[in-house]
Amino acid sequence: MQKDYILTVSCPDRTGIVHAISGFLLELNGNILDSQQFGDEETRQFFLRVHFSLETAQDLDSLKQKFTPLGEQFNMNWNLYSAQQKARILIMVSKQGHCLNDLLFRAHHGSLPVDIVGIGSNHRDYESLAASYGIPFHYLPITPETKPAQEQQIIQLVEDLNVDLVVLARYMQILSDNLCQALQGRAINIHHSFLPSFKGARPYHQAHARGVKIIGATAHYVTADLDEGPIIEQDIQYVDHTMTADDLAQVGSDTESLVLSRAVKHHVEHRILLNGHKTVIFK
Repeated sequence: MQKDYILTVSCPDRTGIVHAISGFLLELNGNILDSQQFGDEETRQFFLRVHFSLETAQDLDSLKQKFTPLGEQFNMNWNLYSAQQKARILIMVSKQGHCLNDLLFRAHHGSLPVDIVGIGSNHRDYESLAASYGIPFHYLPITPETKPAQEQQIIQLVEDLNVDLVVLARYMQILSDNLCQALQGRAINIHHSFLPSFKGARPYHQAHARGVKIIGATAHYVTADLDEGPIIEQDIQYVDHTMTADDLAQVGSDTESLVLSRAVKHHVEHRILLNGHKTVIFK
């Protein structure tokens, strides 16, 4: 029985990297199903994602041990994943549920390869929706005084549920530096614009008042610098003077849902590699 794996690599660019990796896979009698690479001339970094299969399934830790000498030889930042294993995600939401609903639908119908192991919220609005999908709902109310304790509950949930990715699906709370650090590299947020436009409350009403001609959404990794994390996915929609603020909000909600689902899919399929403050995404 064949089993699929994904290898991701980033390292200083030099000759022989692809040859060495191909040779490693040949020794395993592996079959390359898909391979993508990119060399950044500015940073002199090399990036690679290889999807390969083996005729006989091997233990992932054993494969990693075999690859380690090669990783050290080329000073690689690398990882190996089982392509069959679904990522375990925790979705955080407040009172706007369009992104949550979209992620639930995609996961339920298999177009998004994830296991949603929990939904957390500072409101109870989507408790029944979570129940309809058979997903545990965690009510996590928050006040300025209880914020540290509430965030510790989130960290504990991530540990207890063995969460691979936290998705902020319009979770309208600013995360503390401590929580951002705890979730570094495994938390994605959706923002209601091309950053940093129209920050704060009622963004689509601000956009309408300014007579904008395009609106968009940005999905990015969460960092301690508010809305400044590496960008994963963006999209836009054209609008015009005939549309009301509510029309813009509806178009924006649809765009946010699409952009967030794309970003989550890129992450869980191990298609994103960090290049400084930017991302390399193999689609």
